[in-house]
This record gives sequence, C-alpha cells and structure tokens, in this order.
Amino acid sequence: MSFTDERESRRRRKPEPDNPSDEGPPRARKKRSATGDVGNALRSAYDRVVDEDIPPEMLDLLGKLG
Repeated sequence: MSFTDERESRRRRKPEPDNPSDEGPPRARKKRSATGDVGNALRSAYDRVVDEDIPPEMLDLLGKLG
C-alpha cells in the first residue's frame, strides 16, 4: 500500500464518534427570535406598501383599460 492510497482511504472513512449515541457534529439550529424578526419586518414592509397612494399615472392607465 502506498502513501497516497493510505491517505485516500483515510479521506473516505467517516470519523468515529467519541460517544456511540452521537451521530457526528451537532447541526446549527436557527434561532426563533431571528425568524420572528424577519416575519415582523416583512409585515411592516407590507403594511407600508399597502398604505401607499396609487400614482396618478397608474390610475390614468387603469382608467384607459376599463
């Protein structure tokens, strides 16, 4: 067995966990507060857009369609 073959086989093997009940490194979890912040920001942006006035040019174009 050559040095490169040994290195390749090590690279392919999964590292054995220290604790048999562990399945590897813990996954990063999303914070709920960050998700709530995003939701609040989206609601706020939506409310601002809904409250905007329709530009007169747009109303004129809509009038021509109907």
